[in-house]
Amino acid sequence: MTDRSAFDTNVITMTRFVMEEGRRAKGTGEFTQLLNSLCTAIKAISTAVRKAGIANLYGIAGSTNVTGDQVKKLDILSNDLVINMLKSSFSTCVIVSEENKDAVIVETEKRGKYIVCIDPLDGSSNIDCLVSIGTIFAIYRKMSPDEPSGKDALQPGRNLVAAGYALYGSATMLVLATSAGGVNCFMLDPAIGEFILVDRDVKIKKKGNIYSLNEGYAKYFDPAVTEYLKKKKFPEDGSSPYGGRYIGSMVADVHRTLVYGGIFLYPANSKSPKGKLRLLYECNPMAFVIEKAGGIATTGHQAILDIVPEDIHQRVPVVLGSPDDVKEYLEIVKKHSAK
Repeated sequence: MTDRSAFDTNVITMTRFVMEEGRRAKGTGEFTQLLNSLCTAIKAISTAVRKAGIANLYGIAGSTNVTGDQVKKLDILSNDLVINMLKSSFSTCVIVSEENKDAVIVETEKRGKYIVCIDPLDGSSNIDCLVSIGTIFAIYRKMSPDEPSGKDALQPGRNLVAAGYALYGSATMLVLATSAGGVNCFMLDPAIGEFILVDRDVKIKKKGNIYSLNEGYAKYFDPAVTEYLKKKKFPEDGSSPYGGRYIGSMVADVHRTLVYGGIFLYPANSKSPKGKLRLLYECNPMAFVIEKAGGIATTGHQAILDIVPEDIHQRVPVVLGSPDDVKEYLEIVKKHSAK
């Protein structure tokens, strides 16, 4: 039988999309170079994730990273891929990675004007059981005329040029938010090796019906978190209780929250009073995406994007998602803070 399925001869790839946006903004093309290189790294990581078992990439590599997590073999591969690709893009000067204690300063002859903060393989504790994992990135412009250093990355999220994440799930998706535009989703088409625009100007629901957090830490929760969860499980107005979903991979949990609405929480608790997730390459990029989609991202006391970082591996509490859900949480926090 003849295949009569339509073949799109005018697809919008990630590169085309960014080039069109850049032309409108009268840009230099350097940002497009950066994203192209990042996309190449993401495609390579996606391939490595798919064949990890065959290529013997599962398991522990025998060390821990700067934040104390056990390093997996895929973590090392992903980190090397991302750093090498970003350096060779001739568009970056400083790279901050979860896997490196210090910021990576790009060689003088390869430097550009951008700073990239990246978690090369988020959720890597889930690698061995085949749960969705991802890559998170945040892109800034260098603001000072001085020699590049790690201090250049200590900018609030409001300064972001772009941020997003790749999700290696049932398909590989890249979600990109830019300062000039909204949130756009691109799906990797393995047949042509390109990211294709599938969802333009994505908006989060005003209110959802899913909450997402690790309830294994309930013993250590603040009273405000405990009260909020009780309201979601046992609604006083007779409405249906919220569903609980927690994957333990920030990319997967936040992406579900973006698509279905609801709230994602990794709050501070008595065991981790400063929170657990990292500001520069986890919370800021995710907060940027959620805010650009019409949601809210907060520590409970301050907008995530307003925080001025003090350290490249700084941890902060984070609560993000649908605006009505996060506002309800903030009201409970405010009530408890007043006591």
